[in-house]
Amino acid sequence: MSIFRRPDYQSEVTQFIDHLKVAKPTLEAEQRQGRALLWDKKIDRNAVKEYGEARVEQKPYVYQTDAK
Repeated sequence: MSIFRRPDYQSEVTQFIDHLKVAKPTLEAEQRQGRALLWDKKIDRNAVKEYGEARVEQKPYVYQTDAK
């Protein structure tokens, strides 16, 4: 190692996250469980295609009535 080398810079946010991970080792597992609950879902591509095909076009002015 060079005598002129400075220590690697770490921002306050990085230091905070590192301390948080040390204080609560289960944090990453809990985050993964939360993500799996809402985001990591299998998509039925056929159903998505059918939903798109079944969509009804919206009229230009939604509140216009057809009664004349």
